[in-house]
Amino acid sequence: MTIYQDDTEAIEALKHAFGSSWDAIDPESVARMRAQNRFKTGLEIAQYTADIMRKDMAEYDADSSVYTQSLGVWHGFIGQQKMISIKKHLKTTNKRYLYLSGWMVAALRSEFGPLPDQSMHEKTAVPALVEELYTFLRQADARELDLLFTALDDARAAGNDARAAAIQDQIDNYETHVVPIIADIDAGFGNPEATYLLAKKMIEAGACAIQIENQVSDEKQCGHQDGKVTVPHEDFIAKINAVRYAFLELGIDNGIIVSRTDSLGAGLTQKLAVTYQPGDLGDQYNSFLDVDEITEAELGNGDVVIKRDGKLLRPKRLASNLFQFRQGTGEARCVLDSITSLQNGADLLWIETEKPHVAQIAGMMNEVRKVIPNAKLVYNNSPSFNWTLNFRQQAYDNLLAEGKDVSAYDRAKLMSVVYDETELAQIADESIRTFQRDGSAEAGIFHHLITLPTYHTAALSTDDLAKGYFADQGMLAYVKGVQRREIREGIATVKHQNMSGSDIGDNHKEYFAGEAALKAGGKNNTMNQFEEPVLTSH
Repeated sequence: MTIYQDDTEAIEALKHAFGSSWDAIDPESVARMRAQNRFKTGLEIAQYTADIMRKDMAEYDADSSVYTQSLGVWHGFIGQQKMISIKKHLKTTNKRYLYLSGWMVAALRSEFGPLPDQSMHEKTAVPALVEELYTFLRQADARELDLLFTALDDARAAGNDARAAAIQDQIDNYETHVVPIIADIDAGFGNPEATYLLAKKMIEAGACAIQIENQVSDEKQCGHQDGKVTVPHEDFIAKINAVRYAFLELGIDNGIIVSRTDSLGAGLTQKLAVTYQPGDLGDQYNSFLDVDEITEAELGNGDVVIKRDGKLLRPKRLASNLFQFRQGTGEARCVLDSITSLQNGADLLWIETEKPHVAQIAGMMNEVRKVIPNAKLVYNNSPSFNWTLNFRQQAYDNLLAEGKDVSAYDRAKLMSVVYDETELAQIADESIRTFQRDGSAEAGIFHHLITLPTYHTAALSTDDLAKGYFADQGMLAYVKGVQRREIREGIATVKHQNMSGSDIGDNHKEYFAGEAALKAGGKNNTMNQFEEPVLTSH
């Protein structure tokens, strides 16, 4: 027996129990509606997807070649289309997630309009986007199953039992579009209580993995910009605890916390850490400060000093009242941050770097893994990196180290199109192609994501269309560049009425009103000019 058959029989029994007043109820129609509404609440989604991530983490521990991936999305429709494309091209959503970027919420989803990535947007916009994403993913399930139900009815009407059995098998073994979302809570939007309250809303909306960073909430900056300020470990641990309590309160006992450190690019701290004895966590944090050794006589008005090893040390304090770390301590601070987070409740790490360099990432992760052998990283394959220039420069440096002749290249200008067909460019492109595989094998990267890809693709595709449509190509720019490609490549949106749920609504009308149903999908529906979209289930 399958869930579909069980539901059909259960409703048949109910119908019998309620007698003739339920004569109009079709048990199989109810089974179909239940299949199309598998997840009733966000908490069901959070538990389902947390289980997926935990399974994937265990599989990665056993085999680093089975890493996971995601693309950042800023609207439910974009996330939906991404998962539809994955199912169409790759036949499975296995190990493919969604990423919810705080940057894109700030830039695209705030009522204030576009904002920088500084946690100035409404924090309620984050759980609202989680809920929106899952609404669209669940609708993708409903739409695709509806197409299968229609195909099943057609096969039955034609007396094609083999075809009907094959379609029924697809229905019974249907793979949902609902996948884990790693959701960015920035620096927690306030104190630990504020972090806890927001985390609850995100989990209730369906988030199984929450990413939190060690920056100061009210001074938060984009990870790829200057001016980042970190907090002492004890402050950050309190927020990790707040997120864990939110998961536990809501019954998602295996929820995932991704601890992000921005220490590599953060040269400032808001305050000194509390320390009780030499070598404790606060003392280790303070040991990275840029200090001047002074005597008691040299103390100035309002000076703050630290006593260590019998010496008086005056941390360098800026006019902003922030304290400065010593140059060159970023990697060591990242390692300490990462170990401390994993020892205090985090499940995965995120180290924000200034360039995509496997050896650099591996250097830090190898130090972390000396203490915590199964430490795993979520890594930002960021659009803030100039990937072409970075990898061409890495290729240049490697060729130079190997004693190869690089005189034909100007290292500072390797982005130039004149190098596109060169051996160096080919080496660089191959390294970019294998970056995720190499990073997962060598640097403990469990999950690769691109934070802002759909922000850039939306701009690029809009530019392509506008360039031709408003010039001499007119409608040909749309027809050739968009619609013709949609038709020939089987893009579901070509039948946009179907994509929006029109056919689902027609079927519901028939369930509810029978032959009296007034349907939108009749012979005069212009969507009939298009062939049926290719089903993504197999």
